[in-house]
Parts: sequence; C-alpha cells; structure tokens
Amino acid sequence: MSDWEAVIGLEIHVQLKTETKMFCRCRNAFGDEPNTNVCPVCLAFPGALPVPNRRAIEECIKLGLALDCEIADRAVFHRKNYFYPDNPKAYQISQYDEPLCARGRLTVPTEDGEVTVGITRAHLEEDAAKNVHVAESGRIHGATATLVDFNRCGTPLVEIVTEPDIHDPETAKRLLQVLRQTVVELGLSDAELEKGSMRFDVNVSVRPEGSGELRTRTELKNMNSFNFAAKGIEREIARQIRIYEDGGTVDQETLHFDPAHEESPPMRSKEEAQDYRYFPEPDLVPVHPAEDVVVRLRSEIGELPGARISRVASTLSFYDADVLVTGGLDRLWSDVVSAGADPKEAANVLANQFVAAGVAPESANAAELAKLVAARAEIPRAAFDEALAKVGDEVFSAEPYLAQKAVSDVAELDPVIDRIIAANPGQAEQFRGGKQGLLGFFVGQVMKETGGKADPRAVNERVREKLGA
Repeated sequence: MSDWEAVIGLEIHVQLKTETKMFCRCRNAFGDEPNTNVCPVCLAFPGALPVPNRRAIEECIKLGLALDCEIADRAVFHRKNYFYPDNPKAYQISQYDEPLCARGRLTVPTEDGEVTVGITRAHLEEDAAKNVHVAESGRIHGATATLVDFNRCGTPLVEIVTEPDIHDPETAKRLLQVLRQTVVELGLSDAELEKGSMRFDVNVSVRPEGSGELRTRTELKNMNSFNFAAKGIEREIARQIRIYEDGGTVDQETLHFDPAHEESPPMRSKEEAQDYRYFPEPDLVPVHPAEDVVVRLRSEIGELPGARISRVASTLSFYDADVLVTGGLDRLWSDVVSAGADPKEAANVLANQFVAAGVAPESANAAELAKLVAARAEIPRAAFDEALAKVGDEVFSAEPYLAQKAVSDVAELDPVIDRIIAANPGQAEQFRGGKQGLLGFFVGQVMKETGGKADPRAVNERVREKLGA
C-alpha cells in the first residue's frame, strides 16, 4: 500500500441549536414526539413561504470566521432538487455557488505535527426529515419498512466542505474531533453524534504516490462515529487499491458503511451538481452580511481548541494536551501552573482525580488547587480526594488538608511496622520465602493503624527493608 496515496475530503453537517427552524417558527428540538414540531412551511404545503432565521445566518458566519473563511458580501439561497421521502418539497433550500463562507482553513494538531486542511465552503441550509428504519439495527440495510419523522425537517444546518487535503484516516478523524470541539465551545451546536446533530460524509479516492491526479472517488454516507469514519476510510482505501492492482476501475458511487460487519455496500451512483438542477430560490432575497455584524461575531471568538492543543503540547505531551483541551480542563491547568504547580503533576491530577471528583473546572480555585497538587505525595489519599471534591466551594482553603501531611518520618513509622511484623510471623516468613504479594498486606495494616496518615511509599520502603533483614 506504500505505492499508493489516499485523497480524502469531508462533508460535515452540523445542526445549529437555534430556538426555531431555518425558515419557519417551529420549535427546533430533539426527542419530541414524532411529527409534532411541524407547520405548513416545513411540510411544504402549497403557498407557504419561507422566512430566514437571522440567528442561524449569524451562527453560520461565526463558524465561518472560526474556520478562517472569507465572508461573502452577497450570499444566495438555491433550490437543490431531489426526490426522497425525507424531503417533502422535493427540493432542499441550500446554497450553491454563492455561499456565506468560503476559502478557509482548519489547522489540525496531530502527534506528528500540525496539518492544515483547506475549507472549500461553509454554507447554510435546511435539514431533511428523519427516516426511521424498522430494523433491529436501526439501519437501512435489513429494514422491513421506513417511517418519516418531519420534526427535523427545516432544522438549520451548516455544511462544511473540506478540500481533498487529507491523506490518512487518522488525520480525518482528528479533524472531525477538533471541529466538533470548536462548534461546541462556540455554543453553535451540541454536535452529539448519537443524536445526529453532527454527521459527516467522506469522499475517498487513491492515486499512485507522488501523482497529482484526482481519480474517481466514492462517498461513505451519513457517518456518526469518529472511529467508524476512520475504519470506513481505511477499508475503502484498501478496496480501491485492490481494484486498481487487479486491473479494474473504481465506480463513482455512494456507499453505506456497516460498522457491525465493516462492509460498505453501495447505495446508489454518486450524484454530481448538475443532477440537483440548482437554481436561485425565488422566494428568498440574497443575504448581505453587515460589516458591523461580522466584526461583532469575530470579537466573540477566543483561542480555538486546535490552537490550544498545540500550545499546551509545547509543554506537555500531545496526548496530555489533547486530554486537557477536549475535556475542557486546559484553562484551569494553565491557571494552576501559573500558581506554581508542576505542569505534568497538574495535568495528571486534573485528568484523573479532579475529573473523578465531578467539580466544574470554572468553579475551582486555581491557587488553592496548585497547593494541593504540590503536596499530593504528602497528603493522605482520603484527605486529598476530599479536598478535590470541595475545591469548587466559594470559601475553599487547602490549609486544613495540607496540615494532614502523611507521616513519613522513620522514627514514627518503625515502631508501628515492628509491631505489625511481630504480630504476623507467618506472613513475614512467607514473604521472605518469595511470596511478594504479601507486601500489600503489611502496608495495608500500617495504613490502617495510622488511620491512613502514613506515606504509602515510605511504608513500602521500610517494610521491604525490615522483612529483608
């Protein structure tokens, strides 16, 4: 496979979490009873006219700015014509050659460095209804019937189309993860893959390594798992390489990836733009974003997740940086480190014990938390865990817990250890005979007798020394 290079492009659909739908006043919500959030507009009754959602337009522009896109002076809605049960109008109001946002880029941090992927466009459209397949798997293959829930029909949807700048499944997966983190932090979408508020199509082709040609591509449709996307891409790359090496040709078609069997049966031949017969939506005027609105939206965008991962990774490992940023812990980590904590120790505490404590990062007192991190090895585990659980309290102080530093003084530990060894001669002989697992028994007994105040590492060391004597 080293003689071949994959060429991958992504089409990512993100539902915006506006109060109402894109072109009508129906409630935009997930999980309501089927076909309850509908009206003549989203059900395409004759004579019903669309009215654009201002907030959805602004949120699309905001996402475009986050993707370093050019914001159009003039954007036009088009009709994308196709017939399918989830599309009651037999066309979708979308954007075509004059989108709101175009010619952007997204820098994706990876373990091997940053990869910059071009963004062809980010355009605004309405979502289709939801087909509910009557099958044990819930998927179209094997279904005995399909029902249609029109609640989703008309939901504001941003479609982000990348350039074919991706060449391996892992980079595609990383881009999807960074993009999801971005839209969630900007408050534009919940981007919950299992609910379908973020989903993506993957276009895959292969070419001889070093070649600049773009060969026939296939499309893996409606994926909603980062891992399944990577697996589907990997499988499709291998399939196309086999076809070419056997002297065959790849058909341009849309595939359905079945994660249960890791198969991609064809759904239909892949459409081109001309198949949709695009033309300007006659019921909507062009959109002219005001300059002051664009300036305001740009000011609302802070440092984005990809940039923060790269920044934190300059101090920690890429893995640690990724865990902190995707977990929403990196800003607290920066404050704790600024207050004097060791960067690696702070990362370990935040990613493990702090997360387990269930405290909201924004409520934690960074200066007091830094004191706890610095003294972690000296504070009994129970006291440390209790302190972390309370570090979000408004009047929290680390001092009472720092005063409970674990006993590590040999003069205090030795008498306790001597008594426990003397009281358990059989276990002592078994340990000396090679049963090393009994070390934990002795350490546990010391910890119990000291009320958990002994330093486990100091106890471990002294018990080994005494039993080895």
